Amino acid sequence: MQWPNDYVFYRVPKRHYPVVDRGEGIYIWDDTGKRYIDGSGGAAVVTIGHGVGEIMEAMVRQARRIAYTHGTHFTSEAAKECAERLCRLVPDQRLNRVYFLSGGSEAVEAAVKVARQYWEEIGERDRYKIISRWGSFHGNTAGALALGGNTGKRRFYHPILMHTPHIMPCYCYRCPFKKKPELCDLECADQLERTIKYEGPETIAAFIAEPVVGATAGAVIPRDGYWERIREICDFYNVLLIADEVMTGIGRCGENFCVDRWGVVPDIIVLAKGLSSGYTPLGAIIVKDFIYHAIISGSGSFLHGHTYGQNPLSTAIGAAVLKYIEKHSLIERAREMGKVFAERLNELNEFDMVGDVRCIGLFAGVEFVANKKTKKTFNPALKVAHQVFDEAFKRGLITYPGTGGADGIRGDHLLLAPPYIITEEQIDEMVGILKDAIAAVENAVM
Repeated sequence: MQWPNDYVFYRVPKRHYPVVDRGEGIYIWDDTGKRYIDGSGGAAVVTIGHGVGEIMEAMVRQARRIAYTHGTHFTSEAAKECAERLCRLVPDQRLNRVYFLSGGSEAVEAAVKVARQYWEEIGERDRYKIISRWGSFHGNTAGALALGGNTGKRRFYHPILMHTPHIMPCYCYRCPFKKKPELCDLECADQLERTIKYEGPETIAAFIAEPVVGATAGAVIPRDGYWERIREICDFYNVLLIADEVMTGIGRCGENFCVDRWGVVPDIIVLAKGLSSGYTPLGAIIVKDFIYHAIISGSGSFLHGHTYGQNPLSTAIGAAVLKYIEKHSLIERAREMGKVFAERLNELNEFDMVGDVRCIGLFAGVEFVANKKTKKTFNPALKVAHQVFDEAFKRGLITYPGTGGADGIRGDHLLLAPPYIITEEQIDEMVGILKDAIAAVENAVM
């Protein structure tokens, strides 16, 4: 076979990658001049669009002052401003301490470590287990991958993953309890309580979940009441609640944080992606004050850190992105444009291979099936989601494909997450290209 004629270790080495040239708004151009709609915001990262002048100016201003200091040596005005802007967005002023990292996987691991250290600090040393869900994704580092429920991403690494308890997802289209929505009694939430009892309440440190499942199953939205029940169970058993808002946070679902939709306040919020809109690697956790105070009044320091944590250049960019979002009311825009997005995407239901269309704000999933009535999945060997991705990409639309959402092995979907600045006309263009791509694949596989 012919290998790529450069020295980059690509994620999928056999794939041909166009050379990116530039980006502006919702568009990306390659070096041949071909234009693409960034319909997935990369990996649900880009919120304010590409090429925003104010962000580049903020980069240069900070870089001219200083680009790097270690977080144990200095603080910076940039870090303080970014943290302050984040805390303006929280639903409860008890969430008032921000710890900065370089990305989502690091932030998830920091959330787990701070939860564990909290219980150590207050003398409940048996609490070390973190419960999570199947059909989830929390990152690709070993600890985050162990918590995740993406079978495909875990399969090569089982020998090095710690065992953690998992419960069934809240997945109404493929309810693991075979319930219809009108007969649902939130058995998926109650499974958390059963698992806490089986594992031993005195051993459980925290429960972590995505408010809306992203990459693994494609914008799987819980029914109303689910998150409220989860919060009740965590409160009853004194378990910390960690909301992984890496994909859903900072307005993606039309609210500051996705859990705000259900009036639920987590103990720890995990952020990345939209926090910097892709202008720099940046992640963060926001913790409630009782966790912070337990640490500073106990051992006195959080026993965790990374080289680029609290980086002044990255936090300056994050602060500039948050300022831009506030100035242009982009979270409110994501909520309103989300209604248009959902309406247009529902047109995809005309296709025989489209089983379910899910949308919340500017975060959507399209699930593909071989039989609409029975919800039968395609043979995984067909790689239907990737076929649709390829057809859309050829036509100038970037999407985010995923597989295995139905049962860990089978299932095909696309995740869509365009920048918040997208217009109705651009949504129409995006959905039109997607229709053509789905039609091409449907003709080949149905």
